[in-house]
Amino acid sequence: MPRQLSVAALTVLHAVATGTAHGFDIIETTGLPGGTVYPALTRLERDGLLVSDWEDVAAARADGRPPRRNYRATTPGVHALNDALARVHALRPVRKART
Repeated sequence: MPRQLSVAALTVLHAVATGTAHGFDIIETTGLPGGTVYPALTRLERDGLLVSDWEDVAAARADGRPPRRNYRATTPGVHALNDALARVHALRPVRKART
């Protein structure tokens, strides 16, 4: 069972689950810095919520760039994401700050 997802990990997992597959694109989509995104990707993959593979070297060279790592959400990752989002959506709004 994965640990509780941080807001950053939840944001990264959401980006991947909705189709953003590459590190730089995840950074752009989430607005999070690389120093947050890459460790989150590592933890999410370690916990089995994401899987990754490297794209074909020849395809990357044909585009004039190095190969990129492709991330995909696993079935447990999608379940964890949906569970976390349900918990967030269940929170009640604060009507008035207490002082």
